[in-house]
Amino acid sequence: MNQSRMPIVEALEHFINKQPLSYHVPGHKNGLAMLDSFPSAMKRFLAYDLTELSGLDDLHSPEGCIMEAEALLADLYRTKKSYLLINGSTVGNLTMIMAACEEGDTVFVQRNCHKSILHALQIAKLAPVFLEPEYDTYLQAAGGVNLETVRMAYRQYPKAKALILTYPTYYGGAESIEDIIAEAKSHHSLVLVDEAHGPHFIAGGMMPASSLTMGADVVVHSAHKVLPAMTMGSYLHVNSDRVSVSRLEFYLQALQSSSPSYPIMASLDMARAYAASFTKEDQTKTLEARGRTISLFKAKGLEVVSPRDPMKLIIRKTGYSGFELQQELEAAGIFTELADPVQVLCTLPLLKAGEIEYMKAAEEKFADLSIPDKDHAENSHSMKVTHKKVSTLSLTYQEQSKCSKETISLKEAAGRIAAEMVIPYPPGIPLIMSGERLTEETIGALEKLMDAGTHFHGGRLLDEKKITVFSV
Repeated sequence: MNQSRMPIVEALEHFINKQPLSYHVPGHKNGLAMLDSFPSAMKRFLAYDLTELSGLDDLHSPEGCIMEAEALLADLYRTKKSYLLINGSTVGNLTMIMAACEEGDTVFVQRNCHKSILHALQIAKLAPVFLEPEYDTYLQAAGGVNLETVRMAYRQYPKAKALILTYPTYYGGAESIEDIIAEAKSHHSLVLVDEAHGPHFIAGGMMPASSLTMGADVVVHSAHKVLPAMTMGSYLHVNSDRVSVSRLEFYLQALQSSSPSYPIMASLDMARAYAASFTKEDQTKTLEARGRTISLFKAKGLEVVSPRDPMKLIIRKTGYSGFELQQELEAAGIFTELADPVQVLCTLPLLKAGEIEYMKAAEEKFADLSIPDKDHAENSHSMKVTHKKVSTLSLTYQEQSKCSKETISLKEAAGRIAAEMVIPYPPGIPLIMSGERLTEETIGALEKLMDAGTHFHGGRLLDEKKITVFSV
């Protein structure tokens, strides 16, 4: 197929060039209404914010340009079927789990998963068995699951319906999971992969392999993470006949907006074409830019750690927590992906040969960056929390729905069962899961994160040093 084509972009351009008069939604009328209220750049953008009009197809029943775009996507990633997602990888994770599993199914779940995975488990009323990831001492973050942990889980639960993995990790850990997928397949389990941070792996060469090439059944990509797609632009790929396409499409329609964003869909079309056109020369350009970025950080006295995913870098400085270091960078106009108590994570651009503007801007910003040394200071300790290699919730989701709750002091919480998720955000990986028994270690890690200024999703009374638990 001609991967240089962008059917949705072409359809939008054709429609806009006709200078249509809008008597349809949305209310901005192609950017012509409320002229005095909108910045000029916004008004130009709004011309692309259209709806399901003649010639523009329908995401939930595609027959034209959207169908062509999804066919090109499937061709690029070599899948049986691929879908454009306008509600992010969150909706992809919800869809793949709810479509692949039935209520009560036992599923293996990598514990350092995104919160959307846990939401899907709870909504579908599954029986999760959590697999403890290995701690990556180099990246100072949770990594992938060990093959022996997976084998241990199958010895205890030989009829598990699915194995749900996160690959790569948010921090760029991307060790091969091919053996783990093969192990799951030998037990006739489905393999569902949240590969949100790996849409660029299709570029090959310097990139790790995608789980699509390792035998995963369903894979979700956040195209907006590294590819040039708009925020919330993602892909869902089906690579197996073992998952019902009709069930997938039902949940996609049920969970996604019935008024899909054409700018997001157009950006997904462009991102796919961009990835398809990525050449060896472009890879060289990206690696050169990456090397120059590392040099810029090091020239400012910063330690640089390089994960397996070349589009991620981790930055540290002795005496600084990640939060403090992030503040110093932001003061110079340099904004990073996330900070934790130890370090800062950066997501790098995927650049093509001839593109110079990004690195030119970087050089200018780094010229204003100055981070003073700290005397006799040490970095904050990592927030490593250990769990059993294979574990389950203390209360099933069905049991949780029947239990009353109460709010107690964090000092009293060890030994109680959490009734809410507490999620440092970003990255959106739960520290505490609803239904699990709290430990002194977990409470201690939570308090350290709070003291460091971490932003949380969940834990609505953490400011009062309280947490909600089940009254059991």
